[in-house]
Amino acid sequence: MTPVETRTLLAEHTTLHLGGPARRFVVAETTEDLLGAVRADGRVLLLGGGSNLVVGDAGFDGTVVKIATRGWRIDGESVEVAAGQNWDEFVAAMVEAGFGGLECLSGIPGSVGATPIQNVGAYGCEVADLLISVEHYDRRTGEVRTLSAADLGFAYRTSVLKGTDSGIVLDVRFRLRPDGLSAPIRYAELARTLGVELGARVPAADAREAVLDLRRGKGMVLDAGDHDTWSAGSFFTNPIVPESELDGVLARIAQVVDTPAPQYPAEGGVKLSAAWLIERAGFHKGHQGPGGRVSLSTKHTLALTNRGAASTADLLALAKEVRDGVEAKFGVTLHPEPLLINCSL
Repeated sequence: MTPVETRTLLAEHTTLHLGGPARRFVVAETTEDLLGAVRADGRVLLLGGGSNLVVGDAGFDGTVVKIATRGWRIDGESVEVAAGQNWDEFVAAMVEAGFGGLECLSGIPGSVGATPIQNVGAYGCEVADLLISVEHYDRRTGEVRTLSAADLGFAYRTSVLKGTDSGIVLDVRFRLRPDGLSAPIRYAELARTLGVELGARVPAADAREAVLDLRRGKGMVLDAGDHDTWSAGSFFTNPIVPESELDGVLARIAQVVDTPAPQYPAEGGVKLSAAWLIERAGFHKGHQGPGGRVSLSTKHTLALTNRGAASTADLLALAKEVRDGVEAKFGVTLHPEPLLINCSL
């Protein structure tokens, strides 16, 4: 474990490049160091790749533990991965080794241990489709337990682990496809890019490259020189409207917009497109927030970006403007996808 640092700016450790100082900051490179660090201080913030965090300008008055455990072990048709392992490096290695299943989650920033917490998903695939189990440390009992996918209560962009600091993911086990082919292609845009029908399977390497190309076009592959990638990815989740409320919501949308709102089946209701709602509420790509220091990405409406000199307060002001504008026009409330630390929307 690295020596304890004090007053480390968290902006140096998040993909938004935002966040004030941590009272204490340590890097844990082994599971033993990680457990020791979280046992040493009652108020702990776990940090992986920093891609799904919005940290307040005042920072965090506690211990920030950077999880830097790395590596994986393949066991037949499954693989166990350390929580601090960079996600996309791991996905790339699995594809190169001839395994399929993870390719549609290529290019997502962050660490492996963070992926089950919010049930990371993209291009028709989500972690819940592939996860077998996690090794989980419960800070309340001091026990390390194996939690199955069923134990994690997966739903759209969430799990029972989200929004709590009572437990820590130490390792994650995924199932793999040994034939080197992708999971069935479920996302229409990806199918068009690959030139295949929905449900087709293609070489995992082909699917990975197509996904990376699509993500680059939306500013969703990290590039320090491109402020469109200074973001937390999609800032708002796609809203799920209960069936009982759907007719009323669609009627209100139809009063404002001529074209029908895109709809997708979802557990508990119907999922609408947050990007579609944001754009039709008058917020277009590049829409600027306070002083032009933040804006919607010029490539993707769902990404709120730091243009280089922003504060977290600037970002939240833009997020509030967009959220309130969509609610005023359509009566639909958007909810943030990243975790808000010492700040609120």
